[in-house]
Amino acid sequence: MNKKLKNIGGWGLFLISTGLFLLQMAFLFLYARFQVEYTDNRLFYLINILSSIFLWLALLLLLQMGKKQRLLGGVFIALFIFANGIFLTIDLTKTHNIVSLSPDLKHVLSIKENKEKGQATYYRTFYHILARPKESLPYKTAGDFKVKWLANDVAAVTYQSTDKSIHQYIGTYGDRGGGGYYYVGPSIYGRWSGGNIEVISGQEGIKVIHSGGIDTFNWEQAVQFGTLAIVLTNDDEAMWTIALNENFRIQSESLVPPIGNISIYKATMENSRPVTLKYAGS
Repeated sequence: MNKKLKNIGGWGLFLISTGLFLLQMAFLFLYARFQVEYTDNRLFYLINILSSIFLWLALLLLLQMGKKQRLLGGVFIALFIFANGIFLTIDLTKTHNIVSLSPDLKHVLSIKENKEKGQATYYRTFYHILARPKESLPYKTAGDFKVKWLANDVAAVTYQSTDKSIHQYIGTYGDRGGGGYYYVGPSIYGRWSGGNIEVISGQEGIKVIHSGGIDTFNWEQAVQFGTLAIVLTNDDEAMWTIALNENFRIQSESLVPPIGNISIYKATMENSRPVTLKYAGS
């Protein structure tokens, strides 16, 4: 490699390393001042490792170092990487990071579970890699989390609590009504069908007709998340999630039929897929 290419490569790597270092400094300031965290805790240690590797490669390309200097520098970088690897491993024993990117790559779901306490916290994300805690999931968690995006801006998180009951938390990142707040249940009044499932929403509540039978829920059993989804529960256990699809539009007039589709998703830790439902009349 000629000297010009070495200089270009070296300075490029040095700028990348410096950028990562400045990112870490900005993160530490935001963390101390505004309780901002990385979307995934592992990012902090991985950025440290990458920054040190790029810096070392830059120094190798830009400076004429002797064998002893190379050895000492290599040992220092190796120890730094090893230390961050240990801290990363320790963090993984304490925190379970649940991170999922939306299908259109515009939103990131972030949940962090304190393994010792069985307490999971939902984070609101910014710029994909930064997040702030928004609220704790209402039940103590035990085991895995299953994430399914029902739309580009609706993520359903299914998990099991310590008493073996199934629950769902819905992350929402948009709306279908121009920014105002509205209730999902009244917005889908009528009969909806698709596949082998039919949903009927009326004044008394929601009825789900499926191959396994009929589930009936009153409005007190419908838990709304944001303005895009509701979870239908029975004895405080999640049964179904209904989400407004991206083509759904809120109607200001109650007598006007809904525009667009909805999706229904069964609450289970087993494999399941959301079913798209079309409006079939009042």
